[in-house]
Amino acid sequence: MTDKKVTRLRRSRKARLKMHELEAVRLCVYRSSQHIYAQVISADGSKVLASASTLDKELRDGATGNVDAAKKVGLLVAERAKVAGVSQVAFDRSGFKYHGRVKALADAAREGGLEF
Repeated sequence: MTDKKVTRLRRSRKARLKMHELEAVRLCVYRSSQHIYAQVISADGSKVLASASTLDKELRDGATGNVDAAKKVGLLVAERAKVAGVSQVAFDRSGFKYHGRVKALADAAREGGLEF
């Protein structure tokens, strides 16, 4: 693994330990160069309560690796989390900077009704 990936994973491990300690339902985000993924994971980490990504059929057409696509994923995951009965989450950015697509997804999820 590259140093960049190792440091990102180290940052994510620290954040996840704190969320586990607080027993918080978390909104976990992963971004690749082409897509962005979001999952709402139960407090014990055993179950995915809601998920959305740019691979979903309704989001697949058009560009998938930009800020607009991330906003759509954020709104969709918030909508699905509400259906699952979740409104309070901890934002798990998986060690990525809170910037660009990650920030756009978070802001859209807040707009969609999730609190974090």
